[in-house]
Amino acid sequence: MGGQRWRRVLDGTVVATGGLAAALVLDRLGVPSPALFGGVVAGLVRALVRPLPMEVPKPITIPALAVVGVTVGALVDPETLRAVGARWLPVLLVVLGTLLVSLAAGWLLRLQRGISPVTGAFAMIAGGAEGVTAMARELGADHRMVAVLQYLRVLLIVAFMPVVASLGYGATTSGSGGLAPTGGPGWAADLLFTAACGVVGLVLGRLLRLPVPALLGPMLVAAAADLTGLSHGAVAPGAATSLAFLVIGLQVGLNFTRESLRTIGRALPLALVIVLGLIAACAGMGLLLTRVTDASPLDAYLATTPGGLTAVLAVASDSGADATFVLAVQVTRLFVMVLSAPLIARWLRRTRPPA
Repeated sequence: MGGQRWRRVLDGTVVATGGLAAALVLDRLGVPSPALFGGVVAGLVRALVRPLPMEVPKPITIPALAVVGVTVGALVDPETLRAVGARWLPVLLVVLGTLLVSLAAGWLLRLQRGISPVTGAFAMIAGGAEGVTAMARELGADHRMVAVLQYLRVLLIVAFMPVVASLGYGATTSGSGGLAPTGGPGWAADLLFTAACGVVGLVLGRLLRLPVPALLGPMLVAAAADLTGLSHGAVAPGAATSLAFLVIGLQVGLNFTRESLRTIGRALPLALVIVLGLIAACAGMGLLLTRVTDASPLDAYLATTPGGLTAVLAVASDSGADATFVLAVQVTRLFVMVLSAPLIARWLRRTRPPA
């Protein structure tokens, strides 16, 4: 019995170490969300090479979800709300339009055999890839398919966005690589803030019976603390966020099977066409945003790009775009997508997948 326990510990340590190594390599290559991708790769290799059941324990996944929730919640601040306030109606319409386009894209993805309504919708929700992937499994979606297709979209955006911004909107970059880091209260305060929001949010989430309480509860508590000034600028520590994404990636990767990979492979051609159509539709909404607000075409394009938040802010900062407005729209959409995902899942679970 003791020998089996030690073998499981060794097995988990090897997989986690492999995920960390993969994350470091992917980070060097400039891949978005390298920790999450690294976890997926390591878990996938373990699942295919040694197809014995292995799960990430709940005492590890719950804190990881809480850290992701705090990370997302801390993006909201008074400056972000002020940037949206003057143009709230057009921004809200664009966000809701993006949600409807995402649902339509998910419905089209269901034309591929083996994809459920919830999986199709979650795979195509535009924005909040990390949060959507993190909650997909608990809400009844195939989190393997969701992870692959969510990050297919993010990779396409990261690859094409600088080119489109430069050639289509005349953006010029200074090569600084992104936003300069802002001063905060320090790592100890960040860690305390994350732990407090995580614990309080989890308790409240369960009391209020929120779906995925480990993620949504801390997210709402962190957002409230940021808006009221109680956070004093604290955010989730970068190392904690990376570890959380690594855990979520491992959880996804370890559940892959050869059959699930074949299903994903069959879906990729159709998914690629749908994702490109989704990106084009969001760019069209950016054009509409310029017609009804004083936002420049570049600002509107970056604000409505469906994902790749870090890359979007890097381009906005380097090109002289209104980074505050871009962040405000992106964060507003992210919150709407993450908060609406449980409602979408509940609604779609009542529908039947195509035969």
